[in-house]
Amino acid sequence: MLVEKNLPLQPFNSFGIAARALRLARIGSEAELQALIRHPDWSADQTFVLGGGSNIVLTGDVRQLVLKVEIPGRRLLRETERGWLVEAGAGERWHDFVAWTLQQGWPGLENLALIPGTVGASPVQNIGAYGVECQDRFDSLDAIDLETGEAFSLNAAQCGFGYRDSVFKHERAADGRGFGLKGRALITRVRFLLPKPWKPVLGYLDLERKMAELGLVDPGAQQIFDMVCAIRRAKLPDPALIGNAGSFFKNPSVTPEQCADIIARDPKVVHYPMPDGSIKLAAGWLIDACGWKGKTVGHAGVYDKQALVLVNRGDAEHPCTGGEVMTLARAIQTSVYERFGIRLEPEPVVL
Repeated sequence: MLVEKNLPLQPFNSFGIAARALRLARIGSEAELQALIRHPDWSADQTFVLGGGSNIVLTGDVRQLVLKVEIPGRRLLRETERGWLVEAGAGERWHDFVAWTLQQGWPGLENLALIPGTVGASPVQNIGAYGVECQDRFDSLDAIDLETGEAFSLNAAQCGFGYRDSVFKHERAADGRGFGLKGRALITRVRFLLPKPWKPVLGYLDLERKMAELGLVDPGAQQIFDMVCAIRRAKLPDPALIGNAGSFFKNPSVTPEQCADIIARDPKVVHYPMPDGSIKLAAGWLIDACGWKGKTVGHAGVYDKQALVLVNRGDAEHPCTGGEVMTLARAIQTSVYERFGIRLEPEPVVL
């Protein structure tokens, strides 16, 4: 296998941060990865798995061996009374996969349209939007143990899904207990069960407003897909034009009592009741309320149409650095904590 050296990573991260990989291997199949693992110089502890690069902030050159996941493939495994079981290679672009399922007549992923990144990253982050999360349609995945080279599969329960969370974001305990797989596995293929009968998920205000605007009462899956794309394009910058990593902070959850206290001080706070009794607050609203929308620190800024998104305001001569992004992020965290007593948690992986 070819290992490229001193390779620029700017094209491989959606924020457009200038950094380099000292070594990079493109993984196009399970066999290629297993052959690499058998090399005598292999060290699982010295690797970094890179998918679409849409959820990372690079704060310097990457000294680990970068494993660029490029495994292709889309197929229907079977159709039953329960639904369509579809599989995609980890290197497939997520949005393209969603569009493809609809083109085949298999609805269920339409609310997750236009989310950047690859299929392999979707369970890691448990991506979600407009009332649907990856775990709601997830069936199982295949992965390879980076220490042994052995292939294994996980079902939904074994993935330990939570809000923007999974077993792939947690490290195994020092005593060897637990099932954390952070840095220990590379996902190769993911399967989704798209349920029958299909039911639209429309419980978000933005979708309700879009339906009213278009005069829709009972939209189909393709119409929901089109609405989600239109909403996201209106609110979020295209990484091809303005570098960004999408939503930079997780929406925090608070108790009803905490929410009531915030509402007493800020009645317009955007909040959503959750099934477990907690209240989810809109992080973008909290950031905007602190006056950050449109502000810039160095060459990193807050998007002027959506305060939840941090953007690259640098250029070829003066590129934005990961350090500038994190300086801005920490300043925002401090402002929100001082005003609301809430600590915002970043979504991207900081490397």
